[in-house]
Amino acid sequence: MRANTSLVPITACALLLALAAPSRAEDVVEPRSGVRFPTPVEGMSLLGTGVRTRTMLKVKVYAIGLYADDQALKGPLAAFKGRTTSPDFYKAIVWGDFPRQVTMKFVRDVTRDQIQGAFREVLTASDKARVDAFLGYFGDTKSGQEYVIRWTPGRGLLTTVTEGYDRISMHGVRNTLLDA
Repeated sequence: MRANTSLVPITACALLLALAAPSRAEDVVEPRSGVRFPTPVEGMSLLGTGVRTRTMLKVKVYAIGLYADDQALKGPLAAFKGRTTSPDFYKAIVWGDFPRQVTMKFVRDVTRDQIQGAFREVLTASDKARVDAFLGYFGDTKSGQEYVIRWTPGRGLLTTVTEGYDRISMHGVRNTLLDA
């Protein structure tokens, strides 16, 4: 008995169309932690994820997602398409005049001293008074809690902490904290 080969081209075309159709994933999963990040957030797109580990045992502390303004991706960041490992790309992300956000989702409990100490390790060349003011908003943190650190042009750094913590706004903090 001979197979019906007239359906093969139709099936192949349908399969190609289905594969070519744009798919919109609602979340991206950071692979080492299993933490989910939404791809769009308030006009910003997720650029990438990672996980923060501590000690030589590689204990997972939090998953992190970096977002940038969609207009910036079409404008000043467009020049870096395919070149995101360039030092100039990192400078553009830090110093660019566009909204961006870092979301930290904790996968273990950490004390106030642990989280503040970790920030202090990387902010050693920054203005101590500003660092102290910024770190004052980070207390004991439970697994499942998240911190959102958002930069808004003209407004400085706006940090939002979930689960009943205060929302802060610090003008000019980006330059003070990151000018190291």
